[in-house]
Amino acid sequence: MHITSLPGPFGIGDLGPAARDFADQLYRSGQQIWQLLPLSPASAGAGYSPYSASSAMAGNIMLISPELLADDGLLDKRSLKSFHLPADSIVDFSSAYANKSRLLELAYENYCKGKFRVIEKAYRAFCKQHAYWLDDFVRYQSLTILHKGLPWYEWKKKYRDSTKADAPELHILQEKERFWQFLFDKQWHALKSYCNERHIQLLGDLPFYISYNAADVWANRNLFLLDKEGNMQGVAGVPPDYFNEDGQLWNMPVFNWDVLKTQNYKWWVSRIRRNLEWYNLLRLDHFRAFANYWEVPAGAPTAVEGEWKNGPGADLFNALQTAFPEMPFVAEDLGDINDAVLQLRDQFRLPGMKVLQFAFGEDMPQSPHIPHDHSPNFFVYTGTHDNNTSRGWFRQDAAPADIERLCLYTGQTITEEEVAQVLGRMVYASVAQHAVLPMQDVLGLDEKARMNTPAVAGNNWSWRMLPGQFTDAMAARLEEWTIVYNRKRSNK
Repeated sequence: MHITSLPGPFGIGDLGPAARDFADQLYRSGQQIWQLLPLSPASAGAGYSPYSASSAMAGNIMLISPELLADDGLLDKRSLKSFHLPADSIVDFSSAYANKSRLLELAYENYCKGKFRVIEKAYRAFCKQHAYWLDDFVRYQSLTILHKGLPWYEWKKKYRDSTKADAPELHILQEKERFWQFLFDKQWHALKSYCNERHIQLLGDLPFYISYNAADVWANRNLFLLDKEGNMQGVAGVPPDYFNEDGQLWNMPVFNWDVLKTQNYKWWVSRIRRNLEWYNLLRLDHFRAFANYWEVPAGAPTAVEGEWKNGPGADLFNALQTAFPEMPFVAEDLGDINDAVLQLRDQFRLPGMKVLQFAFGEDMPQSPHIPHDHSPNFFVYTGTHDNNTSRGWFRQDAAPADIERLCLYTGQTITEEEVAQVLGRMVYASVAQHAVLPMQDVLGLDEKARMNTPAVAGNNWSWRMLPGQFTDAMAARLEEWTIVYNRKRSNK
């Protein structure tokens, strides 16, 4: 479950008391992993998708908790009630962002007017430690405002070159952005420590590509396939398939792997190191692109005109293994993959993924997702954030024959009210080492609670849990499955 989906009084989930309450519920029910979506900044222009962010290194400051800011003396606790928004199962991003923005402005004003020696010392240390990405990011943010929200490749020419671009009149805004990033980092590390003390590991998500309109692309143009003017030469996407005859064309540049290799993948190592400051484990999204990726010529109307290119493969992972000997990664190996992808995953002993919603098609007895075909080095799910909820899948997506095969496999007649529990129990019973359920399936919710529908714009990323919706009975069921299927934690 993503942070934005937590309950709370400010219109969007955040890093405050509700996050700790959720961690406590996980702890009491014997759970050991909390999986999240990327923590990167999400904007209206990208549909608030955490997978199309303005930075690969920065955090989403809209997740900062006003209540924790009040605990630090940066906000007046008594005035917070005037910023409360009604509880809803859908995030109204526009209202929530406007609300949080006002609170962040107040916090910065109070910081500048007050004496916060401990915070000041920690803030300066943060700025020094993270200057390698933070300085570029705050310049990018301020110049975006100067250009009234235009993407960097539409800025005035003198500002497109990051080595020369700056606007001294915007330095105050840059200092605000630095401070807000510090606050996000401070609160996130407090939550991470809280979870880890309760033997809960945080599993993050690393998108393979980054947005064309991102600080990292602006500041490191040589690392991407761009021409001298900053225009994309190669565009990321996926080829046509059974579901989409035109394939998918993403507005994201492909990497210049030749240049990255000459630098021993320094930028990638830094990116992953930054993410591992936040998480204990990291899912590598679109893992197949590390082996081979679909590149579409710039200007092509669809992804049909693309071609497969070799990814960095083992060369990059050797560099990562040197930097991170424990290799705390999970390979998102779903979809149309080939032997090269599986070989790369297995060469570095990375766990892969199994998804039960994919298990009951015509290939059911031999499906790699069917439980009797699982093996230990995997994470098994009912569905991911890109799937419907299990109840929604039963109601909308599964063919009648799929439902028949599910009933045949379990030896029982299954209703839509029961399917989430049936699949959830199956996940916990798997021999896969790690079992993960979307929170919507724990709650038994239907398609209205779906987090994302790939290739469909609008109404994504907005599901939110209501206060009290995760009941003690639901937590007890998770604990029961954890004990019955020998998944109980060791507190060593």
